[in-house]
Amino acid sequence: MLNYIDQASKQGGCGPLLEHSGPSASPLPLRQQIFQHVRSNGRAARADITRALHISAGSATTLSAELIASGILREVSEPVRDAGRGRPPVALEVVPEAAYVIGIKLSFKRHSAVLCDFAGNIITTASVPASDKRRSTSELLDEITGLVSRVCEKSGAPDRRINAIGIGLPGIVDKDSGLIRWSSLLHDPNVDLKTAFGARLDMPLFIDNDTNMLTLAELWFGVGRQKADFAVVTIENGVGMGLVVNNMLYRGTHGMGLELGHTKVQLDGALCRCGQRGCLEAYLGDYALTREAATALDRDDADLKDKDVLLELLFEKAKAGHAAAETIFRRAGRYLSIGLSNVVQLFDPPLIILSGKRTRYDYLYADEVLAEMQKLTLTQGRQPCQVEVHFWDDLDWARGATVPALSALTDTMVGGLEVQNL
Repeated sequence: MLNYIDQASKQGGCGPLLEHSGPSASPLPLRQQIFQHVRSNGRAARADITRALHISAGSATTLSAELIASGILREVSEPVRDAGRGRPPVALEVVPEAAYVIGIKLSFKRHSAVLCDFAGNIITTASVPASDKRRSTSELLDEITGLVSRVCEKSGAPDRRINAIGIGLPGIVDKDSGLIRWSSLLHDPNVDLKTAFGARLDMPLFIDNDTNMLTLAELWFGVGRQKADFAVVTIENGVGMGLVVNNMLYRGTHGMGLELGHTKVQLDGALCRCGQRGCLEAYLGDYALTREAATALDRDDADLKDKDVLLELLFEKAKAGHAAAETIFRRAGRYLSIGLSNVVQLFDPPLIILSGKRTRYDYLYADEVLAEMQKLTLTQGRQPCQVEVHFWDDLDWARGATVPALSALTDTMVGGLEVQNL
């Protein structure tokens, strides 16, 4: 089943909407559970908190008073539904200005950033052009700090008011060390961007693969808020994957798993930008399609230097019936069906969300592609996996990068834990 969704969840608040079975069901301090319940719902009365968390009214009152005194929650009047006597109903909500974070998506041609408050609201955004060439660590830092300054200037907030920054970029990031083991944006492997960043801006930095950040955007701001398990597959310059299991992002033991784009679909196949052959993205990524376009199109068209323009031309020609152009997309779709069937076979998600710029090319999720995915999957006793296409732009990816920063600040400001600069 294929659905199309072009916007985030319209429900108020941010963060996963979880079912609670009592305070012992969560390892978090009760004070933090209360805060997260309020933030995920946007607003919540104390009576609602008592019922949702299965705690006493006294506990809800005492702990919410502590959060109010700390400047993290505040009381707000709820609309009166029925005229009459009595006190107007009161609810709790997050104090937005308690903290500010920036989320950044780094990519080819354009870097994007969003500035959010502690309630997850977007204050302002900024985007700047970027080189599509590999760069040094110093050059990348110049781009990052310039983007931070730009988004702060637009909001009127100085850098010192920013409590943490999250960055998503294409590549493999070691979650424990924060090292960028490999990225198509950088010349060198094993880059310690965290230390270099700290020398310029004194604030916690959280780095992760950009698809993980988009998956967090789904979990906190999209349809994933109400899904315990789902997968995200992105098709852009490369192919990425994110996985949520039991409302938590799964990264693998060292934070470097789920590299769907670098799973092998053809031994001794096409050369991938990672240096190996036969990777899935070597048949699906932008550079794979443009490589094929150079053969399929007329010489004047194939000599176009702008890859986006070339791909759009290739797509237009395919839709107009150009046989070679159409074959390129249909072939890419068949390889995608292999990749999706492997995701279903390995992880059994109820939902796969397709996203990224190239989801505009409907050949990649045509009926025959999804039918082939099902055909390649062992389906006996298995509920069919739902596939949805979500049209997120770069600012949505950047908003997902605010999630690790907001989570860490929640731990330290609400839960009393020390924030780790990862």
